[in-house]
Amino acid sequence: MPETPVTAPAVDRLSFPPGFLWGAATAAYQIEGAAAEDGRTPSIWDTFSRTPGKVANGDTGDIACDHYHRYRTDVTLMSELGLQAYRFSLSWPRIQPGGRGPATFAGLDFYRRLVDELLDAGIQPVATLYHWDLPQALEETGGWTARETAERFGEYATLAAEALGDRVALWTTLNEPWCSAFLGYGSGVHAPGRTDPADALRAAHHLNLGHGRATAALRAALPAHTQIAASLNLHQVRPLTTDPADLDAARRIDAVGNRIFTGPMLSGGYPADLLADTAHIVDWNTLVRPGDEAAIAAPIDLLGINYYTPAVVSAPTPGTAAVNHAHGESDHSPWPGSEDVNFHLPPGDTTDMGWSIDPTGLYDLLMATSRAHPGLPLVITENGAAFPDVPTEDGQIHDHDRIDYLHRHLAAVHRAIGDGADVRGYFLWSLLDNFEWAYGYEKRFGAVHVDYTTQLRTPKASARWYARTIGANSVPVL
Repeated sequence: MPETPVTAPAVDRLSFPPGFLWGAATAAYQIEGAAAEDGRTPSIWDTFSRTPGKVANGDTGDIACDHYHRYRTDVTLMSELGLQAYRFSLSWPRIQPGGRGPATFAGLDFYRRLVDELLDAGIQPVATLYHWDLPQALEETGGWTARETAERFGEYATLAAEALGDRVALWTTLNEPWCSAFLGYGSGVHAPGRTDPADALRAAHHLNLGHGRATAALRAALPAHTQIAASLNLHQVRPLTTDPADLDAARRIDAVGNRIFTGPMLSGGYPADLLADTAHIVDWNTLVRPGDEAAIAAPIDLLGINYYTPAVVSAPTPGTAAVNHAHGESDHSPWPGSEDVNFHLPPGDTTDMGWSIDPTGLYDLLMATSRAHPGLPLVITENGAAFPDVPTEDGQIHDHDRIDYLHRHLAAVHRAIGDGADVRGYFLWSLLDNFEWAYGYEKRFGAVHVDYTTQLRTPKASARWYARTIGANSVPVL
C-alpha cells in the first residue's frame, strides 16, 4: 500500500522573531497636561498654541490627556493591552525650567514614578529626550538656530540620565528632527513658527550637534549595557516617473529630507550634493565647525524609524506653484533648496490626515536603510494612522480601518525581516488619542479613545487586535 503523502501544515500567521519588542508611543506635550504645575515653564508649543490661528480651534496642550495626573491609569491600560515596552518623551521644561541650570525635583520625580510604575507592570520604559517641546526661554535666545542650544541639550541629557539611568535601558535622543527644523523654522506650521530657509538649515545642524552632545552625555552617565538611538522620520522618496528630471527631484528631497541627518549621524559627514543644493542659502563652512561632524557621528546602538506614508515627487512644472501634500498648509516651503519640487498624492485610500496608505513604502524604507547602514539594528519607533473614530451608541469604537492599516504595515515589516532587515521592535503610534500639534484635537491616532471632556479612556477595536498580536507575536496572513 503506498504511503500517504505528508502535507505541510498551512501557514496562517506571520510570526515575528523571538524577542521582538512590541510597544506603543506617546509624547509629553501631546498627553501630559499640567502645563504650569510643579515648576514647569513654557515650551515653544505652549507659546505657539496660544498664538491665534496657529492651532485648529485654538486648542492647547494645557490639559491634553491629563496623563500627568492619570499615569497610573494609563499604565494599567498598557498592561491590559500586553505592551512589552512604552516609549514616552521627557518634557525638557518640566525637568529643567528655562533649559538651563539644575533640574527640578518635582519634574524628575514625575518620571521616576512613571518609570517605577512601568517596571512594576513588567513594561520596559523607553525614554525620548526631545519630542519638540523646546523651553521657550531657549527659543528667545535663538532656539535651534543657535549653537548654544545644542550645548544646553547635552547638559539636559546628563540631568535626565543621572536621574533615570538606573532604570531606563533604552534612550532616544531626538524624535523627528526633520520636523523640528523644517516645519518649525522653514514652513512655520509647527512651533516656533519661523519661516526662514537659512534658519531651518541652521536648526538641522544644531539638532544634529545636539544629538551628538546628548549621545556623549548619555554614554558618560549611563551603565554600559544601555542602548542609545535616534528616531528619524525618514522619507521614502519615489520619483513620479523615470524621467531624469523627476529622478533628480527625488535625489534633492532625499538629501534635505533624509541624508541631512543620516549623513552626519551614520556616515561621517554631510553629503556633498546637499551642500551644493543649499550653498546659496547658508554658508556651511561657517556653520559646521571643525569637530562637529565627528561629534554628531557618535555611535548609536539602534536607529528608530518613524513611517506613515511615502513621498512621491516630480520636477517643477513651469508656471505652476509647487504643491506639498504632506506637511500642512503654508506659503513657505519646508524644503530649502528644493522649494519648487512637486509632491503628488497617489491614487488609493488615505488616512484622516490625507496621507496615502502604502505599506510598500515601509518595506522599501526598511530595506534601503538596511542596505545603506549594514549592521545597524532598526526599530519602528512610530507607525499608525488617524481615522475619524466615531463611537457607536454603546460607546465602542470599531476602527476596522486602523486594524487594516496596522495589519498591512506589520506584514510589510515581517516581509522586510524575512528579506534580511534587522528590525528589533515595533511601537504603535499612538497609545492614546492626543493633541495632534497644529491639528489640535481634531485628529485621532490612538488605539485608546480619549473623551477630552471627561478624560474617559476607551480601548478601540484596534487596541484589542494589537493586544492579540502581541500575545501571539504574529499577525494573520493577509
